[in-house]
Amino acid sequence: MAKISILRMTLAGHAVLLVLVVAFMMDHVFERISWNVYDFDMRRTMDRTPHEAVIVVAIDEDSLKEYGQFPWERDAFVPFLDHVSRAKAVMFDIMFNTDGKDKESDRRFTEALARHDNVILASSLVTETAVSGTLRGRAGELLPVHGVNLPIAEFADKAAIGHIFRHADEDGVTRRVHLAVRTPDETVYSVAWLAAERYGADAESFLRLTGKTKQIGASPRGEMLIRFNALEEDFMTVPFHLVDETDPSFFEDAIVLVGVTAAGEDTGATAVDKSMTLVYAHANIIDQMLKGEKVFLAPTGLILACAILLAGLTALSVWRWKTIWAVVWLTGMTVVLFAGQYGLFAATGVFADPVYPLFSLYLSFLLNMSVKTFHESKQRSHITKQFGRYISPELVKQIAASGKEIELGGINKELTILFLDVRGFTTLSEKLEPEEVVGFLNMMFDLITEKALNNRGTIDKFIGDAAMILFNAPLDVPDHPYRAVKTAYDIQKGMEAVRKRILDTYGVVISVGIGIHTGEAVVGNIGSYLRVDYTAIGDNVNTAARIESQTTANQVLVSEETYERTKAWFRYRFFDERLMKGKTVPVKLYELEEHIGEPGDESGLVVRTG
Repeated sequence: MAKISILRMTLAGHAVLLVLVVAFMMDHVFERISWNVYDFDMRRTMDRTPHEAVIVVAIDEDSLKEYGQFPWERDAFVPFLDHVSRAKAVMFDIMFNTDGKDKESDRRFTEALARHDNVILASSLVTETAVSGTLRGRAGELLPVHGVNLPIAEFADKAAIGHIFRHADEDGVTRRVHLAVRTPDETVYSVAWLAAERYGADAESFLRLTGKTKQIGASPRGEMLIRFNALEEDFMTVPFHLVDETDPSFFEDAIVLVGVTAAGEDTGATAVDKSMTLVYAHANIIDQMLKGEKVFLAPTGLILACAILLAGLTALSVWRWKTIWAVVWLTGMTVVLFAGQYGLFAATGVFADPVYPLFSLYLSFLLNMSVKTFHESKQRSHITKQFGRYISPELVKQIAASGKEIELGGINKELTILFLDVRGFTTLSEKLEPEEVVGFLNMMFDLITEKALNNRGTIDKFIGDAAMILFNAPLDVPDHPYRAVKTAYDIQKGMEAVRKRILDTYGVVISVGIGIHTGEAVVGNIGSYLRVDYTAIGDNVNTAARIESQTTANQVLVSEETYERTKAWFRYRFFDERLMKGKTVPVKLYELEEHIGEPGDESGLVVRTG
């Protein structure tokens, strides 16, 4: 019944655990923690060697000193475009969506754009309005947008146009990009996609990425997780004001990105840098596409299956192993999850979120450890109640530690059974007040209990002025015949002082007769669910009781079976052969005289010299 109750409790707990894991995954409860692990993987796996074709032309502090405060008049870019005319693509991460102050400057820039067919200008996206709010993409379709903020018309007619929309997650970090979006009228590609496509990268394959860039739910088509492979300092960077001093062949067949890198300008958080100048984010996207690298999130179903499997295995580890090994399992699986997901990401670019499996792992550990602790506490309490008054505390601890269930019924087991009877008690009780009788019995039983427990005996029962003591139950005691006889010897030695005190005080002679026999008996919890007693029954138990009935004052008699197993450590005298009730063959009895040694570790006998 107890096992069924514990099983039901554990299964119910795991059902709640599963619901919690699914609910937390659907509600993105640990999303920030998951992204932190993702960012760690991204940072640690960067190769820091961007594609040699990617060159950043930086409008830095020195360039601002040379040309003045930004934005500049557009004709500042005319010599630049002529200088980099041999590049495969020249991508501006700068908006030109308003007329300049100098119309002539805008005209000259328009003419330069017309002379060069490798220029890509930036546009921004209208992703929300006061009426409709933010548009959401559906799986398999490009992200819809309300419109595009284009460069001024004369510029837009002379160059390719791409968007520079920055997709930030809930924590404000850029980890993904929409390579293409759709307006009501057309498809708009990102500046990075157009640059990589012009270089000759398989840009179309990246547009087909669907469903593997979100942790829950499928992503729109064209949404790509950025594989950050380099920091700002890793890219080939040429300050804008030094471009005219650079050999034009340096830019031949390159992808040139132009962006403002001066302090505090156009920066944002990315997976690898808390404040990256965003032209370098575009550079990382282009680098990724040129190398053909793709990053995916492992399917949600796989993560959930892993969480369920870990919960089940953790339950088994807690219930089958000792607590220390269950803790080792917990620690080991934590390391395996983090190391495994990192290795998978480094090798394949697949991020298997370890947070929800870890949540399931630790929740299952706490659940099962709590139930197990409650069960063991209840079991210990039951064991202590069952055995605490009759066996030594050490044995109680051993029984509790063994984790064995106490059940009704018994087993056949070899025991040594000791029966004891106090002689002269009736005469003494006639001279004592009732309270004194109880006090005497308690004093006697304290002596008997102490000697029995010291020798790993189990007090089966006290019956009036008699006692029954078992050896080799409930736990195994290898030298149980020796322990039983040693208990009898110690009790008789302890009785010497008791006899003298009773004789001097009341003039009554009391004594103890003890009988001991070794043999198989049925031992266990015998009774009903309302009342259970741990005891032994059987013919050999009856034989021990009848041997005790043959004793005289202060005598210890043992059967031949006990004698043969203990004669090396005690001196005996053959007493008699007696025909016991229920026996057809007389039982040989031996009287204990002296303790001469004890079992040793090697020779089997340590002879007393004192």
